[in-house]
Amino acid sequence: MAVRIGQRLAEHVTRALGIEAGLVLVAAIVAAAADVEPSSFWGDAVIALLAFAMGVRNATVRRLAVSDLTTTVLTMTLTGLAADSRAAGGSGRGSARRIAAVLAMLLGAIAGALLLKISLVPPLLAAAALALLVAVAYLPATRRAA
Repeated sequence: MAVRIGQRLAEHVTRALGIEAGLVLVAAIVAAAADVEPSSFWGDAVIALLAFAMGVRNATVRRLAVSDLTTTVLTMTLTGLAADSRAAGGSGRGSARRIAAVLAMLLGAIAGALLLKISLVPPLLAAAALALLVAVAYLPATRRAA
């Protein structure tokens, strides 16, 4: 799928972010309009939309090939941080990036959990808005690559 979205990397990232933002926005609309309960059709529909959005993101991250910044597997980042640390006899290279990734995921999880106390819609809208914001911010890179 990563190859089909766009040949140039900048185009790929922008399109992938747009697709992700659209899918998460549709999930937010479904969550706002329908009674989303576990094991219900609408609950499964929201899960399917979000799973597809996450798949698009994972395909994009894989294509970018940035080590230690996986979007769904925090364990590998933590393992790399510990195994390559100076305390474990490693060089400590990449520690700042790994710590930043862990902190970003932690802060995102806390924000999402707090928003879920209100309803399912606010975290979905926040995620869609953030993906759209990043896509818009990335547009200059797309134009430079053209």
